[in-house]
Amino acid sequence: MASPNTSPTPPPALAPALPPIPPAVPAGRMRDSEQPTLPLTPDAELRPWRPADAHVLVAACQDPDIQQWNRPAQVSLEGAPAKIATWRRRWHDEQAALWAIAGPADGAVVGLAGLGDMDLKGGSAEFLYWLLPAGRGRGLAVSATLRISRWAVEDLGLHRLRLCHSVANPASCRVAVKAGFQLEGTLRSALLHADGWHDEHLHARIAGDDWPPYV
Repeated sequence: MASPNTSPTPPPALAPALPPIPPAVPAGRMRDSEQPTLPLTPDAELRPWRPADAHVLVAACQDPDIQQWNRPAQVSLEGAPAKIATWRRRWHDEQAALWAIAGPADGAVVGLAGLGDMDLKGGSAEFLYWLLPAGRGRGLAVSATLRISRWAVEDLGLHRLRLCHSVANPASCRVAVKAGFQLEGTLRSALLHADGWHDEHLHARIAGDDWPPYV
């Protein structure tokens, strides 16, 4: 109880409320647009997946190298179109942007590249890619990573892109470095593969990083 001769202590003044942080990318930028086809090389392009590509997805799930490093869930020829439809919904839900790496003019699909774990509000996403044997040794992984990076940063407006891979996968490390993704460190025991837990390299590029000179 306060003394009769003591004035009550006034409450501390509240700090002014900080303005809300705007999203890095406004919601709806992907939802309100169709997924584009992106030119890649003279003999390849990035295009949305189609139901007719189901057999390619089945083959990818059975490829030993893709199984080892990407851990795809097995899918049947009957179930593959539904998975492709899920990828298209995830574009409109602004959760992922996945392209088929294909020859131009309805050419054969030889791989997948794109972004998952998308956070438009936070301005970030993580790279995903794989190549079938017919697509390997042609520089397509680097070309696709660069082309999608430019779309993500310059067209969509993302700020930070991550690329992670097992330290036992030097081919993916070379892709990351050639595509201008700086090595930021090692994530210890970060991903469970068929042979146990693997450390992972974390590479990233942010808006404003230089593009490789050969882009």
